[in-house]
Amino acid sequence: MDGTVGKAPPPGRRRRRLGDRYDGRRIRTLDPFYQITPYIMRTRVDSHVYFEDSLDIGRADAWLREQRDSGHPGLGYLHVFIAALVRAMSQRPKLNRFVAGQKIYARGDLTISLAIKKRLDADSPETTVKLRFEPTDTIWDVERKVNEAVLLSKDLGSSNNTDRAARLFMLIPGFILRFVIWVLRCLDFVGLLPKAIHRASPFHTSAFVTDMGSLGIRPIFHHLYDFGTTSIFVAFGAKERRREINKEGQVEDRKYLSLKVVGDERICDGQYYASAFRYILGFLKDPKALALAPENVVEDQD
Repeated sequence: MDGTVGKAPPPGRRRRRLGDRYDGRRIRTLDPFYQITPYIMRTRVDSHVYFEDSLDIGRADAWLREQRDSGHPGLGYLHVFIAALVRAMSQRPKLNRFVAGQKIYARGDLTISLAIKKRLDADSPETTVKLRFEPTDTIWDVERKVNEAVLLSKDLGSSNNTDRAARLFMLIPGFILRFVIWVLRCLDFVGLLPKAIHRASPFHTSAFVTDMGSLGIRPIFHHLYDFGTTSIFVAFGAKERRREINKEGQVEDRKYLSLKVVGDERICDGQYYASAFRYILGFLKDPKALALAPENVVEDQD
C-alpha cells in the first residue's frame, strides 16, 4: 500500500502502538528489503543520495513580480522552495520519514529548519530556526510564518530555543559535554530524547533548507546530520542569466536557478524520490498552484 488519500489524523489523536515514538510512528508494512536497509547502512552519512538541477524560472519570476506588486513585496524564492517542500510532503508522505534506531518512521509533524544570518556580513552571528507547517498550508501561510521567524531572528538582541540550548550546553566542560551528547544520542536512538531538546533541535526536522542565493553564490551539496532525524537537505543558489537559442533559432536571455539536494536513501526508493522531485520542480518552475491549499492530504502507509 503506497498511501491513503484523506486528511491524516493529528499525531496527538492517533493511538500509539508498541514501537512508535512520540515524534513518529513506525512503518510496519514495509517490504523486508527496506526493513533491513537501516541495519546495512547504519548512518545517514552511509546513506546519502544526491540530486541537482537547474531550473528555467522565467514563469516563476513573472508570477513573483505580480505578487510583489499586489501586496506581497517580500515574497521570494525561499518562500517558494519551502512551500513546494510542504506541498510535496502533503502528497508524497514518504519524504517526511526518518530513520532512528534502525527503524523507519513516519514523522508526526511537518517542520522545516533554516539557517539565518542576523546581518549579511562575515562577522554577523548565525542562528537556526525550525518552523512548523500544516500539510494544507499555502504559500501565503509559508510567507507569513517564515517572515515572522526571520524578522525575530534578525533582531541582534533576540534568541530562540536553539540559541538558548546551545549556550546552556556550552557552559558544560568539554569532557562532560561529550558524555552528555553521547547520552542524548542514545536516548534519541530509542525514542526517549527529552521533548524540550527535540523542540529546540534544528536537526530533528523534516528538511533543512539553505538559501545560498542570499550570499550570491551557487548551491552546495550539504551533508545530512547523524545527530537528529533530518532526511533531506535542500540548497539553492543565486539566479543566473544565460543566452540560449530558442526553437525559432533566435538568441534570447533566460534566467535559471540551481538547486542541490542530499537525501537519505533509506526512507524511500529511487522511483519515489524521482516522482517527488519532479513534483517539486513543477512548483518551482510555476508556483501559482501553491497559492491554493491541496484538495486532500495523502497519509503514509501503516
